[in-house]
Amino acid sequence: MYDAPGQDGRWTVIDNIGTLVTNDPETGAGPLGLIHDAAVVLGDGLVQWVGPRSRIPEGSAGSRYDLRGRAALPGFVDSHAHLVFGGERAEEFEARMTGAPYGAGGIRTTIAATRAASDAELGANVARLVAESLHSGTTTIETKSGYGQSVPDELRSLEVASAHTTERTLLAAHVTPPEFAGRSDDYVRMVVDEMIPKCAPHAKWIDVFCEEGAFDADQSRAVLEAGIAAGLTPRVHGNQLSYGAGVQLAVELKAASVDHVTYTTDADVEALAAGDTVATLLPGADFSTRNKYPDARALLDAGVTVALAADCNPGTCYTTSIPFCIALAVREMHMSPAEAVWAATAGGAAALQRTDIGHIRVGARADLIALDAPSHLHLAYRPGVALVREVWKDGYRR
Repeated sequence: MYDAPGQDGRWTVIDNIGTLVTNDPETGAGPLGLIHDAAVVLGDGLVQWVGPRSRIPEGSAGSRYDLRGRAALPGFVDSHAHLVFGGERAEEFEARMTGAPYGAGGIRTTIAATRAASDAELGANVARLVAESLHSGTTTIETKSGYGQSVPDELRSLEVASAHTTERTLLAAHVTPPEFAGRSDDYVRMVVDEMIPKCAPHAKWIDVFCEEGAFDADQSRAVLEAGIAAGLTPRVHGNQLSYGAGVQLAVELKAASVDHVTYTTDADVEALAAGDTVATLLPGADFSTRNKYPDARALLDAGVTVALAADCNPGTCYTTSIPFCIALAVREMHMSPAEAVWAATAGGAAALQRTDIGHIRVGARADLIALDAPSHLHLAYRPGVALVREVWKDGYRR
């Protein structure tokens, strides 16, 4: 059963919030817009009022939830996920943990499993992972295609995803599939001439894996420019495994985000700071591949907008937990707890170019979570503990 707001003209009042993260410095204190002893009023799927609980507007009758001093914050915005896939790669993970290096080639295992799976099987897997994400506080999630790598399989991947999110990305150029082995230019031409025209109406974003072992700068540019011409907004998988052209290409083409950003030069950081492209960091992937972590401090200190996302996928980061990624960001990437929470909420919204989520202010989507803790600090302070106690999405308590 979901509790619906606004029934019979009534609102939902979330009361007795110990510490509320609004991400609105005009509403509360500091960059996170903190309000202590707070309340939020929801109605019609939106935030109707936010402030100290002593000032709750008269007439705010309806459902009332007493958080008993617990913390609340915007729902997490996971701007990078790969949820449409078949099979799993636990044995590859075991091999990597015992010394085998990670390369992009493992993706081909998932391509075979995805092609062999039925639409129903793919849909059930996406539903499972979206529910798992919601349970840990993610109220908005993006997902990519990229494990089909043929026109019909990429198309059905996006169609399967459409039942679960509006934030769908055509990752046509993930790797070169087996039937195009040694002919990556031919595959790129097929992506540009056939796949993008047929799949673009079912996606919002175009992405490419610009990396050694995947696609070089010229190939990546061709894919992104074709996507832009088809009405899609670019994003880039860049600089995950080595220094390369991904960051600079993303900034040049005004991509919404460049994701991973593990290997960066001073010039890369300067380019990001001078542009509007969000640097989306995926510490779960670096944890799961024993890769080095991005230099988050250099990015933040330069003024780059940073997002955190889970990168859920079967090969290199099989987690949907944003709280886990927040803890990693604080411990391993030297982000402050406030910076990590902002990156996982407002930063994710920026990476998706959304202004209606990632914050709690009047008119925002009524997406928020309550923690079984008095403060957002506990997300990093108590790693591995399931602290998300309540989730509201579009004003409904899930």
